[in-house]
Amino acid sequence: MSKIRVGFGYDVHQFAADRALWLGGVKIAESNGLLGHSDADVLIHAICDAILGAAHMRDIGYHFPDTALEFEGVDSKILLRKTVELVRNAGYEIGNVDATVCAQRPKLSPYIEQMQAKLAEVMDTDVENVSVKATTTERLGFVGREEGMAAQAVALLEKI
Repeated sequence: MSKIRVGFGYDVHQFAADRALWLGGVKIAESNGLLGHSDADVLIHAICDAILGAAHMRDIGYHFPDTALEFEGVDSKILLRKTVELVRNAGYEIGNVDATVCAQRPKLSPYIEQMQAKLAEVMDTDVENVSVKATTTERLGFVGREEGMAAQAVALLEKI
């Protein structure tokens, strides 16, 4: 088995009125939130899938199913913390995470550093190990039509 493993994560959520928007564990002001069983933090969900995939541990829905009442409305930072705990218990350490949020709105640039710091704190890693970027889809597709958001992430794990 390789000492270095890479995983990929992808998540999508549609916008929902009267919900707070959480991305990377940070509350984003003046925007509708996303629909989901948890707080619908699309960025954290993609990161969890990337980390779990790198460790060959299935996906976020397997570990935290949306049919479980215990996860209804849960803060996704808790899911990320539990995900990191799972892979560390399996003998892995996070090398780095690189993620991209696809959103036509709101503009996320003012929140990027705060998201990186919060994610690093939750994962108990250096902020230099967490990269977050944001992009639009140039008004194409469901993201461009402002129906929802998507996020993609890759994670590098090292076997200890």
